[in-house]
Amino acid sequence: MPNIGPAEILLILIVALVVFGPRKLPELGKSLGHGLREFRKGTAGLKAELDGGLRESVPAPVVLEAQPVAVAVAPSAVTPRAPQA
Repeated sequence: MPNIGPAEILLILIVALVVFGPRKLPELGKSLGHGLREFRKGTAGLKAELDGGLRESVPAPVVLEAQPVAVAVAPSAVTPRAPQA
C-alpha cells in the first residue's frame, strides 16, 4: 500500500470541503476527534486490564518432601558378574 503524501491529503480535504460544506466540516472534525479519543480510552483500559492480569502473582507450587522408600533387592542383583570374553 503506497504512503499518503501531502498532495493526497490536500486532495482529500478539498473533496471533503466540497461534499460537506464549510459549515458542516468543523462539526465533523470535532465528532471524529471525540470518537478517536473514546477509542483510545477504551483500548488503554483494555491494555491496562490485560497487563494487570499478566502481572498478578501466581501462587508457588506446593512441593512435598520425598520420603525414602525401602527397596527389596535380590541377592543375585548385588553380586558382580564376571566379564565375558
